[in-house]
Amino acid sequence: MRDAHAAAARSLQVTASGPEVWGWQGRTLSRRAGSCWLRVVAAPVAKQGGRLWEGTALADALVPRSVPRPRLRGLLDWKADGSAYRAELTEYVSVPPVTSGTPVLARDVALPDAWWADLRTALETLATVPTDREAVRQRWIDNNFRRFLGIDPIQIHAYTTGHGDLHWANLTHAPLVLLDWENWGRLPVGYDLGLLHAYSLTASATAARIRHQFAHVLGTAAGRAGELVTLGQLLQACSRGVHPGLAPLIARWAEHLTGTPVPV
Repeated sequence: MRDAHAAAARSLQVTASGPEVWGWQGRTLSRRAGSCWLRVVAAPVAKQGGRLWEGTALADALVPRSVPRPRLRGLLDWKADGSAYRAELTEYVSVPPVTSGTPVLARDVALPDAWWADLRTALETLATVPTDREAVRQRWIDNNFRRFLGIDPIQIHAYTTGHGDLHWANLTHAPLVLLDWENWGRLPVGYDLGLLHAYSLTASATAARIRHQFAHVLGTAAGRAGELVTLGQLLQACSRGVHPGLAPLIARWAEHLTGTPVPV
């Protein structure tokens, strides 16, 4: 991955100098490169392409510029030794994310009212973008609701276009910028906000602010359904050892919404 990142920097005529930032299971490597950010994603040749591979480029092409995000400056694809690589050169965002290295908000954060208003506007604008990218599928709900939530599967009827990975490491302090667009697409109403709320359960005042600020979504039947999908997916991740400290809080909140204890 380091060799691939260095090769991409040479081809895109930038010099990578910042600290290494590794993605999930080492599938991506990113570094600052002057006024840009260079991210390289790798996959076996047989598994290249698809939703995660194309997300950043499609977001740059299709999502309105009024949604604050890094702009794409260059794109490069190549293959070597049985692996496929994609390099994405985007604007460097100098404002730090709210959290670093984890999506979980460990303590309450003071964000100005304008930040919350900007987040609402950004999500409402993103919701208007037509796309056939599926970030969440009904099949997952049908196969997993009983296992992780202890309830019968529900049928999702209200979909929207969303970010798909809305958590605190993907949101900057003011001014707001939304980072990491590989997962965006069609998802249940309430999914994004349910995810942000779940990652805030260790920070009660911030969690309450989310529910107040976005009551017009989370307080509806459609929003509750989308939030349950989020909680089910997080409980699946927790069953694999991810976010062990957050797991009991997610389970408690899921039981609060459904009235049913989650399976052990």
